[in-house]
Parts: sequence; structure tokens; C-alpha cells
Amino acid sequence: MTKYDPPVYETYLTRTPLQLLLGVGWKRIVMLRVDQDGVTLGGTPKQTALVPWQDITSVVLWRRYLRDVTTLGKTHSLVPTDDWTDFVGLRRRPGAPPLPGPNSKLSAEQTAKLARHIDHDLFLASRAIRLWKLDSERLQAAVAAFSPLVPVQDERHAR
Repeated sequence: MTKYDPPVYETYLTRTPLQLLLGVGWKRIVMLRVDQDGVTLGGTPKQTALVPWQDITSVVLWRRYLRDVTTLGKTHSLVPTDDWTDFVGLRRRPGAPPLPGPNSKLSAEQTAKLARHIDHDLFLASRAIRLWKLDSERLQAAVAAFSPLVPVQDERHAR
């Protein structure tokens, strides 16, 4: 009989010399991890957050078009261009504790200006997919293995 190992999913930031300049060193920086404990949204040590499964209602892949930003009262063109960034985020149960991260200090007004199609709480519990790659099939398999009732939603083309 073979022991079954659940498909833990983990992806890392691509190493760059910038890490040395920022004082992080040359170690591998986890950007996303899915395991039996929940989902880890990574980054620098101060930005890393482990979100337990009981706080997660869905895992969401979404896209921010850079032209969707409202600046000084003017709305830029909504026509999708090559100027976009993909994100992975977590919809969480109401009342879940705030998460550390690069977006943690943004107000609802600021997140609405940055991505009006994404609700504030999802924006705060998201990480941009930059300098690392996301394998959506492996992500889906890991979520299904550890928390089969949590859906993975791909909203990258919803606007």
C-alpha cells in the first residue's frame, strides 16, 4: 500500500540582486503556499500571512488593468491592453482578522480607484503575481485536496 501525499503547492519569488539590496538575502521567498493549514500569502517576512481554511470562502484569480485606474477624477479607458497584472487573492469570512501585506494600509477608496471591480477585502487579501509564476492547475488540485468545499474562481476576464 502506498502512502498518499497531498499535493502541497508552493511557489517562490524569482531570485534577483534586488533581494540583496533590500536586506532579504539570497534565500528563497515563498509567495504562495497551499497546505493542510491553509493558504500562505507570501512576500517579505513582515508581509507574509497564513490564512487558515476556516477563514477562507474562496480563492480568486483576478486581473487589474492599469488603465482602470481613476486619477484626479478622470476615468481612463476601460479597453484592456497589455498593461495588466494578475493577482491571487482570498475571499474570507466576515470578521476575519486583518492581514499584513503590501496592501494592508489601503483604504476602501484607494482600492476602488486601483481596481473598482474587486471588493476591498479581496484586494487587501491579494498578492500580485510578479516575478513568480502561478500554476493554476496545481493550485486548484492543492485547494481541492486540502479544502474541497473552497472553490477556486478565475475572474481574470470579469470586468
